[in-house]
Amino acid sequence: MQIHSYEHPLNEKVRIYLRLEHLLKQLHHSSELNDPWQYTIFFNALFDFLELIEQIPVKTDLAKALNNQSIKLKAWLDYDGVDPIAIQSLLDNMSHAQKNLLAAPRLGQSLREDRFLSSIRQRFSIPGGTCSFDLPALHFWCQQPLEERQQTMQAWLDQLAEVDEALKLWLHLVRQSAQYQPQSAHNGFFQNDASLSCLLRIEIDASYGVYPVISGHRSHFSIRFSPYEEGTTVATNIDFKLAIC
Repeated sequence: MQIHSYEHPLNEKVRIYLRLEHLLKQLHHSSELNDPWQYTIFFNALFDFLELIEQIPVKTDLAKALNNQSIKLKAWLDYDGVDPIAIQSLLDNMSHAQKNLLAAPRLGQSLREDRFLSSIRQRFSIPGGTCSFDLPALHFWCQQPLEERQQTMQAWLDQLAEVDEALKLWLHLVRQSAQYQPQSAHNGFFQNDASLSCLLRIEIDASYGVYPVISGHRSHFSIRFSPYEEGTTVATNIDFKLAIC
């Protein structure tokens, strides 16, 4: 059985965090340069990341989000049956990540001021704008030894290490805050309440041949499963698993 997984944010903050996580995954994967064309994925992801963090105060928002999670987690120490050592370990990790994030320089500032990155950034927004005749400096960089290019890319990634660490930890805690529960969508439709929740997670058997189209906010949401292949019908009842985090 092949299972497809989906996530859907229920507020704008989580929407931004998931996009940042998506871009960071692209950055880390493509920085290995196992394929000659992976550099395009790396730079596109890097410039998209910088564009996002220029629009919103990610550093302060994420620090506050970690603090709020710490408050919720500390409340669990008063309950019987919990593992206080495991909870304290999480609290220590959150405190460490929050301090590192707040102590870091302005997020992405050194990357914005990097002469090489500044010289090529604008061309990446133009279709086909990364040709060697458009960006000879980039073409020169691509001819450097692999080890040297990887070291340079890692140095750029190091500038984002604090937000990367904090983001991974916060999203991990949110995802672990709810367990998957079996659900059924009649004629491909399902709706429910989501009071004070911020993230939906869905698992569905790929054999249904459908994907979820989700709409909702913090108090209510609906899921309509749409067929991927045009002209096909949706099963009367679609069984899936749902976690409301």
